Amino acid sequence: MRDPYAVLGVDKTASADAIKSAFRKLAKKYHPDANPDNAKAKERFAAASLAYEIIGDEEKRKRFDHGEIDAAGNERATYPGGNPFANHEPGFDDLFRRHQRSGAGAGQGFDAEDVLRTMFGGASPMGGGFGGGNDPFEGRSRGPGGFRAQQGKPAAGKDIKVKLSITIDQILADEKVKLALPDGRTVAVKIPAGVKEGQIIRLSGQGEAGPAGHRGNLLAEVTIRPSGAYRVEQGVLVMDVDVPFKLVAEGGKLPVATPTGKIALKIEPWLSAGRSFRMKGRGLPLGSGNHGDLRVDLAVSLDDLTPAQREAVSEILAK
Repeated sequence: MRDPYAVLGVDKTASADAIKSAFRKLAKKYHPDANPDNAKAKERFAAASLAYEIIGDEEKRKRFDHGEIDAAGNERATYPGGNPFANHEPGFDDLFRRHQRSGAGAGQGFDAEDVLRTMFGGASPMGGGFGGGNDPFEGRSRGPGGFRAQQGKPAAGKDIKVKLSITIDQILADEKVKLALPDGRTVAVKIPAGVKEGQIIRLSGQGEAGPAGHRGNLLAEVTIRPSGAYRVEQGVLVMDVDVPFKLVAEGGKLPVATPTGKIALKIEPWLSAGRSFRMKGRGLPLGSGNHGDLRVDLAVSLDDLTPAQREAVSEILAK
């Protein structure tokens, strides 16, 4: 077990504020929600939490400095006459030390989780600041002084990584998309507002089942497909709209159905080919009622001309 001062990277003469600051930096850097699937980060986070529980509490810090408890919070002292369970069957010595520690009463009211709640907006570490995730203290029971003894936790299954192909129409409809998994299951995926190409959507507990039935997570990588008149270019919703030749020649209003409702574009006479209009707040939903930008690319259409009119236009262009 490493020295808690070394774990937090502080000197033994460090102030309480310096120790707290060092723990906050490490907790933020190695929090499991910020480092999914990173076992090393999870170990560093757990080590920092335990170290802070020891030297972040004034009474425990004194007892550690005086050699009364070790880096894990275990009592170094024994009952008068020694440990009655020493040199007996394996496990009794550990139980004896746990009994000693449970009655020590040191460091009442201290808990590293309290610091994490402050860091993550008053929520518990499993829900605060990083958008949810595994509770780094899950499976640990609280001792009398806030110390948490590590308990066994059933291993979860492996994560499943898949591709999730969605259309722009599905994004605009705000509908759930059915996704078939390699193991034969089908799940409904809610598409978050503001979804982007390559984004990973994480569904907790939808991965492979572990030995005890606990499932890992489902990690779905998003691919956005064009649909209808819509496509996406650098986060901007783009739609192609044909302009009747008569409207190009004479000018007027062109009705266009956008995701946020119908609009009328003002077309000047003899509009230049390839003209585009960009409108704010008319594109893909971003959440909270907001939308991104929409770009309308115009193309001249001859579908409204009669054969005679087309022939006349061809004669003009041939001159």
